[in-house]
Amino acid sequence: MFDAPAVPSAHDHERLRTTFADLCAVRSPSGGERRIADDVLGRLRRLGLRVEEDDTAPVLGGDAGNLLCRIPAAGGTAEDPDCGGTAPWVLLCAHLDTVPVGAVVRPACVDGVWRDAGGGVLGADNKATVAALLVLAEILALRPVGAAVELLLTVQEEPQLRGVTAMDHGVLRSRTGVVVDHPSPQGGLVVGAPGHVRFEAHLTGRAAHAGIAPEQGRSAVVAAARAVLALPAGRLPDGSTVNVGLVEGGAGAGVPGAPVVTNVVPAHARLVGEIRAPDDDALQRTVDACEAALHDAVHDPSGPVDLDLTLETRFRPYAHAASAPVVLAAEAALRSVGLTPRPFADAGGSDANVLNARGLPTVNLAGGNRGAHEAGEAVDDVDLGRTLDLLAAVVRGVAV
Repeated sequence: MFDAPAVPSAHDHERLRTTFADLCAVRSPSGGERRIADDVLGRLRRLGLRVEEDDTAPVLGGDAGNLLCRIPAAGGTAEDPDCGGTAPWVLLCAHLDTVPVGAVVRPACVDGVWRDAGGGVLGADNKATVAALLVLAEILALRPVGAAVELLLTVQEEPQLRGVTAMDHGVLRSRTGVVVDHPSPQGGLVVGAPGHVRFEAHLTGRAAHAGIAPEQGRSAVVAAARAVLALPAGRLPDGSTVNVGLVEGGAGAGVPGAPVVTNVVPAHARLVGEIRAPDDDALQRTVDACEAALHDAVHDPSGPVDLDLTLETRFRPYAHAASAPVVLAAEAALRSVGLTPRPFADAGGSDANVLNARGLPTVNLAGGNRGAHEAGEAVDDVDLGRTLDLLAAVVRGVAV
């Protein structure tokens, strides 16, 4: 047994503030993470740590891949980080991307609260955790402990977890994982989250002159309207949700710069939406109901059109039992930094969904940030510091 790691010092917390401010100032929209990836690569390699970038960038149409850094346990080396298999592994995960930000971010801490000085999106989702992981990496590189740590920094998390989904999970050595990526008061512990299916429906009818021969046409727009009305909407009794996020159609639909015309019965329309559900049975049931509603709507005798429907599972649901080791370990870490654990099932998704689906038990912890994705996003300085303390406590619990 090795000594437990020291609690991060005041100097570590000051370095965390500087690191966080630096990262927030780096533009890193989903698919455009190159600058922040290079920044993070440089910081970790200057610590003498080995970092690998995977080859998902061209697959996802982005400019950077996922980063994986392994921090050896005490007595380990870069070649043998877990001391011949005697030291346990733990995965700590955060994402590098943010939602699109229009202006340059100017992070500032005023009265103990971090915000963008211009009132925009700060990027604490998820740069507060990225900054904490970088400082923790420095602590562990200088003072290794009895656990080997994998830092996974993903790309394109915001557009339905694309980075972590595309990566090769076979390279991971950890048997448990922690994500800190929920925008709610600290102490929150996500023990369940829904699955997500994206649907895209292309409707094809028959064009005709709208004034001279409308009866010869079959309107894809009218069929799309029927389909939207026929689909379940909002929250369903079993906890599933359905939302249509895009409806478009008309003559020239989907053609950039095409003029809007009203004298043609439109032959093309498109619907894009999502289905979420808390478990696999509810997810399949809701998907089946939506598929049936779409088929019935487009085959209505009053104006049938052809349907090309694509269903894509973006991530699977998960649910951890209260007695699951990963939950108990997270609760112990929360208590050790003075937080009362608050387990709950969430309606959103995170990289934890994909990691759990691939067989790596993972929980998602709350980071305390407020207004994620919104102008005026904020995080208290005390919560930023406690994120570092919490991640150190997670490693401490594994190392014991």
